[in-house]
Amino acid sequence: MTAPPDDCLARNEWICGAYLSTRRHILWDAVLQHLRLTGLSVLVGLALAVPLAVLARRWSWAAGPVLAVTTVLYTIPSLAMFSLLLPVYGLSATLVVAGLVLYSLTLLVRNILAGLRAVPEETRQAARGMGYGPVRLLLTVELPLALPAAMAGVRIATVSAVSLVTIGAIVGFGGLGNLIYAGMNTYFKAQVLTASVLCVVIAVLADLLLLVLQRLLTPWTRAGGT
Repeated sequence: MTAPPDDCLARNEWICGAYLSTRRHILWDAVLQHLRLTGLSVLVGLALAVPLAVLARRWSWAAGPVLAVTTVLYTIPSLAMFSLLLPVYGLSATLVVAGLVLYSLTLLVRNILAGLRAVPEETRQAARGMGYGPVRLLLTVELPLALPAAMAGVRIATVSAVSLVTIGAIVGFGGLGNLIYAGMNTYFKAQVLTASVLCVVIAVLADLLLLVLQRLLTPWTRAGGT
């Protein structure tokens, strides 16, 4: 029996409204998992990158090892990275998050460190002259002034994480990557295209939202015409 003319699922078309209407809950669950894995990996990466960048800024001897290690981590292929972490985390979402955190460190540490290094020395001296201690100087002067460069790193790391989350499909925790992987195995065109487009949409929206947040947090850059 042939499929009716309007049955795009049966015809296995790339663009199919019926797929969206009949798989809404599957797509929604995949999007939520994708967002959770991306957000958690970037937040944990940021929590690790800030102290590493501060350490590299405070002690120049530490900059070389910190940058070298994070760069080496970024060069490890994703499949190899997950394989190396598998004995520690097993087949779990934590495995994917851990891998993404390690990948994000290169982007985050470099940008945060660049921002800290760009803080004028006279600004630091003026703050010290006003009685600022190291911690207060870092929190109220250095980190705020380093924010534009740091946010640039966060934006790049986030977009990169959105893409790399899909690799987690090999262990069953890849968000939209699960649908892409399953769709490619069965040549389910509508599923592959829809999940891929949603990945792009998430990346673009995340970058735009972070750009807006960056502009809200750094009003002086707008005043300076940058």
